[in-house]
Amino acid sequence: MRPSSSPSDGLLGGLSGVPDVDAELTDRSLLRAMLDAEAALARAAAEYGVLPASAAEAIAAHCRAERYDPVSLGRAADATGNPVVPLVRELTAAVPEHARAWVHVGATSQDILDTALVLVTVRATEPLLRHLDIAADAAARLADTHRRTVLVARTLGQQAAPTTFGLKAAGWLVGLVEARARLVSARALLPAQLGGAVGTLAALGPAGLAVSDRYAERLGLATSPLPWHTRRQPLIDLAAALGGLLAATGKAAVDVGLLAQTEVGEVTEGGAGRGGSSALPQKRNPVDSVLVTAAARRGTGLVATLFATAVQEHERAAGAWHAEWEPLLDLLHVAGGAAARSARMLSGLQVRPERMRANLDETGGLVLAEAVAARLAPLLGRGAAHDLVSRAASRPPLRAALLADPEIRAHLSEQEIDEALDPHGWLGSADRFVERALAAHRGTRS
Repeated sequence: MRPSSSPSDGLLGGLSGVPDVDAELTDRSLLRAMLDAEAALARAAAEYGVLPASAAEAIAAHCRAERYDPVSLGRAADATGNPVVPLVRELTAAVPEHARAWVHVGATSQDILDTALVLVTVRATEPLLRHLDIAADAAARLADTHRRTVLVARTLGQQAAPTTFGLKAAGWLVGLVEARARLVSARALLPAQLGGAVGTLAALGPAGLAVSDRYAERLGLATSPLPWHTRRQPLIDLAAALGGLLAATGKAAVDVGLLAQTEVGEVTEGGAGRGGSSALPQKRNPVDSVLVTAAARRGTGLVATLFATAVQEHERAAGAWHAEWEPLLDLLHVAGGAAARSARMLSGLQVRPERMRANLDETGGLVLAEAVAARLAPLLGRGAAHDLVSRAASRPPLRAALLADPEIRAHLSEQEIDEALDPHGWLGSADRFVERALAAHRGTRS
């Protein structure tokens, strides 16, 4: 299992995580969640007469994480394959004698650890979602502010046609909004786990189903139609949602990194003192872009691992279940860091409209060739118009070539050519798309 310290501690962990999310991913936090599950189980069982109420309260009173050492529990787990067995042993020794027979009643180790990992996920995603909301708010401001800020769109690595920076930011925004919705949905459906040794709850007798439902209710978790020991859909839905979040944040980060390249220079990351180089005094690297991109690259392997472990045999898996634990915690760790760094990156982003316009104009109007062809198409047909403009585009600057071409001048005046070469006139539905993105964002706040 993880060391007791936060995943953000150490030389590398702080580069991929964020303290408020990682605080919920420590060994101590997982231990607390395991004990919360044991306490909820005892109290739920007592409500239905499975054990005495006095025993349940004695057990719950000793379900306090500070009473136990996660390091020693981790070492003892090597003998049993999971940390629940040594924890139950220590909890049983700690409670009064009259309660000892009732510790962990009706449960198996997987019930407690699965439920604990769900609790950890729910707790860790609270601050994660706050960071994601800040990132979305920042993307919304960029989209709204720069609705009419033109820049050149790039397709297949090449300049293509005009767009707006507002529309680019709106794309980031919609990605974040959709990622948030998927994560909230997957999180809400994460169920408690209680099935006993083989998923029948036989040890709880006739009260088994009622105890199971009350156990989930006490923990504030969803119920499942039946135990999900080897039906891992809840976790792969969560993994997919976290992977989608990393894809959305990674998309924005990659774009920012490309726009911040020296030769492009259309944006820069904010933050005094950030981005320095150990070798080159002049450099200001887009650090948040780099780290969010790294998180997105790393996340794909973690998502793949959780999907690979989802095919499990019979009633309890041998190894596949065990392979889930650390990748899940790692995925929450990198997703939290990506959300927080995206919030900082987008909130502090410095936009350079003058540089955007200069880059758009760099090819001498070639990025408006489509607009000129569209003016000619109703007169000549689409194919002929395309060929005429393509011929002119081979002799840049485009305006001069268009004015010098007698076939084109036979159909377009100088004024019409200039109108076609105005990038603000070839933005299509960009502004309306921005408004749709902002409306979707506002819907998450209602």
